[in-house]
Amino acid sequence: MTSKTQSSEAHETTDHNIIRKWAEERGGKPATVKATEEGGHAGILRIDFDPPDEALDRISWDEFFEKFDESGIAFLHQDRTKDGKLSRFHKFVRH
Repeated sequence: MTSKTQSSEAHETTDHNIIRKWAEERGGKPATVKATEEGGHAGILRIDFDPPDEALDRISWDEFFEKFDESGIAFLHQDRTKDGKLSRFHKFVRH
């Protein structure tokens, strides 16, 4: 008998491919919080899901990962919920 608890655990990564794949599988787009943008540069990073959040500006993956790397953060995410459904749980944490 296999346990689903392992798949519901959160995983931390800085791997761009894993982050992008996780987001795109859930319909997520790279974004930045509008109120934190400065001088044309991305502010606080977010993953935006439809319907779009009006407080966010969607940005390119290149811009997203440039800010991600500069910020020294990691992406904490959950692949599946305890009941096996695709999870959208994620957050950015200090690395």
